[in-house]
Amino acid sequence: MILPQHIVVGSGTLELIGKICAKLRLGGKVMVVIGPHVHKIIGKEVISSLEDEKFNVDIYIVKEASIDEVKNVRKIIREVNANTVIGVGGGKSIDVAKLASHEENKPFISVPTAASHDGIASPRASVKGYGRASSISAKPPISIIADIDVITKAPYRLMASGCGDIIAKFTAVKDWKLAHKLRGEYYGEYAASLALLSANLIVKHAEYISKRITESMRTVVEALISCGIAMCIAGSSRPCSGSEHLFSHALDMIAEKPALHGEQCGVGTIMMMYLHGGRWKKIKKTLSIIGAPTTAKELGVKDYEIIKALTIAHKIRPERYTILGESGLSWEAAEKVARITGVIE
Repeated sequence: MILPQHIVVGSGTLELIGKICAKLRLGGKVMVVIGPHVHKIIGKEVISSLEDEKFNVDIYIVKEASIDEVKNVRKIIREVNANTVIGVGGGKSIDVAKLASHEENKPFISVPTAASHDGIASPRASVKGYGRASSISAKPPISIIADIDVITKAPYRLMASGCGDIIAKFTAVKDWKLAHKLRGEYYGEYAASLALLSANLIVKHAEYISKRITESMRTVVEALISCGIAMCIAGSSRPCSGSEHLFSHALDMIAEKPALHGEQCGVGTIMMMYLHGGRWKKIKKTLSIIGAPTTAKELGVKDYEIIKALTIAHKIRPERYTILGESGLSWEAAEKVARITGVIE
């Protein structure tokens, strides 16, 4: 079981990056992987914090979460002999930095600037170019430094997306239990409970989150980190990723303009909860209160793309048993569940 060693969540924590790296005694050469927009906003602050602690800093501005970018980062890690890799930004920067550092066997530090998904703390990375693999196994960050002041300034849509990713734990755990019952797959009660705790927090504080104040932003960030910890404890993404994630990955493959990962997972959770015979209306209401999408129209995708994604979702990770079963949904069944839940008109 590999867990983060140091987690700091609070106001003004960005300036602590250098001190935390020094405390962890990771070596004097640091590589920062950061997106172009984030680099313009906080890049100088991150570099200054590290240089104040006498670190030698190299910067790589990442354009997309792809295997090519991972290769580029790996090459530079070797060239500059970096001791540590720091991912600063949203999903692209963190996923590329996480996977590159894992493949080069270097410590990784996660510095999220948005709370859009649970990858900020998880041992998984979502990177394009690995065939049908929706996510790749990696090591979790040894440290997570989340500055709530920075995260609060990010577009609210990203926070709402993060809530959708957390809500997904309701059906992910149900799928995990189902696989345990029907296939004898390992099921970890503690990891499942931790994931469900995060999801229940979002339901409980939906109105609070919708007010977009600092304290509610912290609640979401801490819930996302807890989801990442749940995956570390389980040794897989099972407590946090089920049929709703398979639907989202399928939609990424076929939709002309996919929405954000967490947004799609939220909508997927509505439909998968219906298939499980659970309280899908409560899920839908919670997402609506927060301001996250609950329909194809709100996602910005076509109705037939939703149906198509439902019919092929079971093929994304055929080794992972979910409520979709081995054969998946027929077109008729997929259309029915999408219409009944109001995802399509």
